[in-house]
Amino acid sequence: MKEGRFSVRNYILPIVTTVIVFINLAMIELMAKKPLLLLDRFSPGAGWLQVLMVSSYAFVVAYNMQDPAKTALWRQRTWLFFSTVFFGQLLLGLFASPIFLMSGKLHLPIPAMIVAAPLYRGETSMMPFLFLSTIVLSGPAWCSHICYFGGIDAFAATGKTKKTPIKNKFGIKHTILIVVITVSLLLRLFDVPAIWAASVALGFGLGGVAVIYLFSRKQGRMVHCTMYCPIGSIVQYAKLMSPFRMQIGQDCSACGRCSNYCKYDALNRTDILSHKPGLSCTLCGDCVVSCPSSSIKYKFFNFSGDFSRKAWLCISVALHAITLTLARI
Repeated sequence: MKEGRFSVRNYILPIVTTVIVFINLAMIELMAKKPLLLLDRFSPGAGWLQVLMVSSYAFVVAYNMQDPAKTALWRQRTWLFFSTVFFGQLLLGLFASPIFLMSGKLHLPIPAMIVAAPLYRGETSMMPFLFLSTIVLSGPAWCSHICYFGGIDAFAATGKTKKTPIKNKFGIKHTILIVVITVSLLLRLFDVPAIWAASVALGFGLGGVAVIYLFSRKQGRMVHCTMYCPIGSIVQYAKLMSPFRMQIGQDCSACGRCSNYCKYDALNRTDILSHKPGLSCTLCGDCVVSCPSSSIKYKFFNFSGDFSRKAWLCISVALHAITLTLARI
């Protein structure tokens, strides 16, 4: 069949993505001992309606994001929607009804808490599990489609992107990660009361908000995610477990147009000349459409660049939709 807007081929990716989301949420609906889907808490069995709604949402997102020209716009929209839903449920849980909360064990909605909270409490929760699952399945998709704080950083960085590299970003990132881990362990070791530990975490979170406002917004780059967030430091190395990669072909003319599209400071001239994006690359794909020679491509084993891109999108959009459904404090 001739390929076009209404070609059957255009529906393969969204259909596969929809099926993945439906099967995973259906299993949760059938097997969970406590209602994990929000609508079940209002009316037993209504979770199935939520499964259908989220699966339909995944279809629409995957259908539109398979077009490279629409990827950046749809990624920003859906990511901001994710953050809005996450924080909206938190506010409703705090000021309207605890039914909107997952467990009632509150922690500050700061990405660093995914690492810091288990270290301080000596116990884990659903969020670390969801976080690690995204890395195993799709590498850095957490930092381009899912993180509830990242959606805000991405929205703030919608302006013109500066091309000059962020100075010493890796040194700062690694230092912040070490400090977060060390402080969390010390707070637990000295049995510091939760209220004081929460105050320290709140200060760190407010620092992140300041970075978004003062730097991400002005530089048109996600400075918070690429330099400040300790979870981003973990992702940039843990993502190597995933077989998905982004590569720059030898036919690249080093024109630098892709740098204008990269919000993660991963396509500086040094990166371009080395024919691979920097460590802070999240495979978001915003840059793909910018290359006049189509030199920037996804790599997944020996499959074609187009198949590799669609495979990564399928997994990432599915994870986005599933986490959107489950990610509550």
